[in-house]
Amino acid sequence: MADPWRYGADGISIALRVTPRGGRDDIDGIETLADGRSVVKVRVRAVAEGGEANRAVTELLAKALGVPKRAVRVLSGTTSRQKQIAVDGDPRKLGELLRSMTAAKPKKSSEQDPT
Repeated sequence: MADPWRYGADGISIALRVTPRGGRDDIDGIETLADGRSVVKVRVRAVAEGGEANRAVTELLAKALGVPKRAVRVLSGTTSRQKQIAVDGDPRKLGELLRSMTAAKPKKSSEQDPT
């Protein structure tokens, strides 16, 4: 599975699938869409009205990646659940952070196979 982000000279570009009104602000891992593309799954509490969800997504990514809010911007998909986000900074460091944040999360003990 290919990473859902691309490296550039000044940072990275991330493909996202956003769930507004998702109950919490969180990065839920990587998902493969029906067309085969990989995206980072993100959920935010904000509603998708007046740019509130986009603002919540950029703030969540800025905090998670340790960059200023001004370093994160929506490139495309402002009115869609699928977005392309640019993050300015050291591309290698940002990619490593994203890889660790989106790594498969371990199942809770109650969800593990009893065999």
